Amino acid sequence: MSASRGGTGRQTGRPPARERSQRQLRVGEEIRHRLSEILMRDEVRDPDLAGRSITVTQVQVSPDMKQALVYARPLAGDVETSKKVIAALNRSAGFLRGRLGREITIRHTPELRFATDDSFDAADALDRLLRSKPVARDLEK
Repeated sequence: MSASRGGTGRQTGRPPARERSQRQLRVGEEIRHRLSEILMRDEVRDPDLAGRSITVTQVQVSPDMKQALVYARPLAGDVETSKKVIAALNRSAGFLRGRLGREITIRHTPELRFATDDSFDAADALDRLLRSKPVARDLEK
């Protein structure tokens, strides 16, 4: 994990949400919902995406609304599966952008880039740490 930019103390590698405008947040949420629907309908014809359930967790839209970074991950699978799914989503980004352009009302549909959302892994690691014997022993004191 890389250190965060800004003063939130979080280590997600993403800029803090307060740096984005209300419009960026609203457009990002709309894109997230629509992409989730498109992926749920299984409209993308890529063998690496066939039959997979994919969660779109966050969309960060650039200030000029021309690019969007989409954080996603498959519901099941290991790191290799996740890499294959993200690569397939990036291959299908043009198709998804076109489909998205028909479903949302926005002047320019942003160019889509997909990245793996590692926040679930970080939360799982923290949970395992909190449940470890040394930490549990310290919490009992």
